[in-house]
Amino acid sequence: MTRHLRKPAIDPQPPRFSAQEQAVVYEARQILLRHLNQNPVLSSWQAVLDYCVLTIRGEVERFHVLYLDRKNRLISDECLAIGTIDHVPVYPREVLRRSLALNASALIVVHNHPAGDPEPSAADLAMTREIQKACAELGVTLHDHIITGAGREISLRARGEI
Repeated sequence: MTRHLRKPAIDPQPPRFSAQEQAVVYEARQILLRHLNQNPVLSSWQAVLDYCVLTIRGEVERFHVLYLDRKNRLISDECLAIGTIDHVPVYPREVLRRSLALNASALIVVHNHPAGDPEPSAADLAMTREIQKACAELGVTLHDHIITGAGREISLRARGEI
């Protein structure tokens, strides 16, 4: 079943980066990726949030899955879907199919809200429940669903939704 993540429209436009700022962001991503290749992704919750903010940012919605091993080390960060400015198609079967292919024991799903407001929509919550149910059936742990926005992130686990 396909779920389209929708969120309310927000007037303020996300900030545009100059060419110099884009280069700095690119370099920061490269440094962070090198660090994550050598260290467990869950060494600190702030490291996970920082990684998500840097990696998932964009002008369209992107849906990523962080696939983790038994020690919560990052196996792979995969962008499973790219949408439009206000929704992205998500297929729970694809999330779990890739998890099994990578032999991942846990995952964190992440998507961005380009308009800036990271509040989850009803579709976001429903899709999270579908993924959580599929994970439980296959013995994979869903650690969290993080939604990033302009300057803040929301953890559905922290809100009690997982």
